[in-house]
Amino acid sequence: MLTFLLGLVILFVGAAIYGRFCEKVFGPDDRQTPAYTKQDGVDYVPMKSWKNSLINLLNIAGTGPIIGPIQGILFGPIAFLTIPIGNIIGGAMHDYFSGMICLRDGGTQMPDMIRKYTTKGVFWVYEVFCCLLLLLVGAVFIYTPGDIAAKQVLGFDGAATSVSTWVVYGVIFAYYLIATVFPIDKIIGRIYPIFGAILLFSAIGVFIGLFVHGYPLVNVWDDWNVAGGYAFGDYFSDGHFIPIFFITVACGILSGFHSTQTAIITRTMKSEKEGRGTFYNMMVLEGFIAMVWAAAAMGVYNLGLQQADPNLATDTIGVIARDTMGSVGGIIALLGVIVLPITSGDTALRALRLTIADTLHIDQSSNAKRLSLSAIIFALVAVILVFAKVNTSGFNTLWRYFAWSNQTLSLFAFAAIAVWMFEHHKEKFVWIPLIPACFYAFVTMTYITNAQIGFRVPWPGAYTVGAVFAVLYVGVILWFGKKRASRLSAAKQ
Repeated sequence: MLTFLLGLVILFVGAAIYGRFCEKVFGPDDRQTPAYTKQDGVDYVPMKSWKNSLINLLNIAGTGPIIGPIQGILFGPIAFLTIPIGNIIGGAMHDYFSGMICLRDGGTQMPDMIRKYTTKGVFWVYEVFCCLLLLLVGAVFIYTPGDIAAKQVLGFDGAATSVSTWVVYGVIFAYYLIATVFPIDKIIGRIYPIFGAILLFSAIGVFIGLFVHGYPLVNVWDDWNVAGGYAFGDYFSDGHFIPIFFITVACGILSGFHSTQTAIITRTMKSEKEGRGTFYNMMVLEGFIAMVWAAAAMGVYNLGLQQADPNLATDTIGVIARDTMGSVGGIIALLGVIVLPITSGDTALRALRLTIADTLHIDQSSNAKRLSLSAIIFALVAVILVFAKVNTSGFNTLWRYFAWSNQTLSLFAFAAIAVWMFEHHKEKFVWIPLIPACFYAFVTMTYITNAQIGFRVPWPGAYTVGAVFAVLYVGVILWFGKKRASRLSAAKQ
C-alpha cells in the first residue's frame, strides 16, 4: 500500500511543481481568446472554466485509464511509480502545450498545428493517421461501453447475434450523432455535469473501497510473488516491460488522442490562464483514475476474486465495482466506467468532423450541413463496429491497433511543440517535449517492429530498430527546429 500512496504523492505534488513550470515556460496572458474573437454560437462559445475542465476530462478519459491499468498492473507495483512520473512529464505536458498552442493560434485543430509547425508531407501523414485513429476511437468507444452496459448492468448476453446488443449500441450511436451535430453548449455542455458527477463518484468510491476492504497491495521493495497472491515478478520478468507496459497503460500516462480533444476546448475557453487547470490538471486527474483502478485490480488478483488475465479486463471492472461499493454502488461505479468512453467517443467524432471540415473547407454553419458530413463518418464507424463484433478476433485486432496508434500519434504533437519552442525563442526548454518524445519514439517503434500486428521481428532486432528510430527522430526535430528558427529570424531582419 505504501508504494501506491507514494505514487499518489508523486502525482499530485509533482504535478503542482512541474505544471506550474510548464505554464511559466508557455506564458499565458490576458489576450482575447477565440471563444470571443470567433464566437459563432456553435463551436466557438465562451463557457465557464469548471465546465471546460470537466468536459476536457470526460473527452480524454475513455476506457484507456481503466482497462489499460487493469492489464498493466500485472507487471507489478512498479506501475505505481511509472504511471505518475510518466503522467507528469509526458501526458500532462503533452496535453497542456498542445491545447495552449492551439488556443493561442486561434482555436485551431491539431492538424492545423501540425501543418504550421512541421512540413506539408508530415501534415498529410498526420491527417490520415489522425482520421483513422478517430474512427477507431468512435468504434471502440461504442463497443466497450455497449458491452459493459449490456452484460454487467442490463443482464443481457452481449452476443453479436442478440438484438439487445445492437439496441444498446444503437442508443449510444444515436447520442453520438446528436452530440456531433448540435452546438457544443446545447448538448455536451449541459449533459456533461451529470456524467462528471457519476464519474467522480465511481472513482472516489473505488478509492475509498481500497482502504475499507483492506486490499493487499504489493510494494516495490516486497517479494512481488506474494504467497497466495499473483506472481507479479514472473510476469514482469517474462513480459518485456518496455515497451509492452507503456503501450498497454496508454491513457493514464500518455495519449496522442488527447491532443485532438484539447483542441476542441480551445474554442470555449474564456482565458489563457485557465489552461493549466483545463489541460494539465485534468490529465493528472486521469492519472489518478488509472492509479485507483490499477490498485483495485492488484487487490482482487491477490485476493483471488478474479483471474489475472489481460483478456478478462472488462470482467475485472465488474468484480472491482461490486466488491468495493456493493450491489447498488457497484452499478453506479459501472455507470461511471460506461460514461468514460461515451464522453470520449462523442467528442472524438465531433473532432473528426471539425478536422475534415477545416481541412477540406466544408461549410458547417447549419445542422443540415453538419449532418451530411456526419452521416459519412458514422457509416464508416458502423462498418468497423460490425467487423469488430461479428469476427471472433475482430475487437482484439481493433484494440491493438488503437493502442499503438494512440501512442504513436503523440510523436507528431511532441515534434510540433518542440518546433514551436524554437520559433518562439524558447529553445533552451526544448528538452521538455523531447525527453518523453524520444522515449515514446523508442517504445512505439520497438513494439510495432516486434508485434504480431506489426513486422514480427525478434526482440533483439526490434530494440535495435527502436533505438535507431528514436535517435533519428530527435535529431531531425532539432535540425528542423533550428533551421526554421534561423529562417524566421532572417526574414524579420
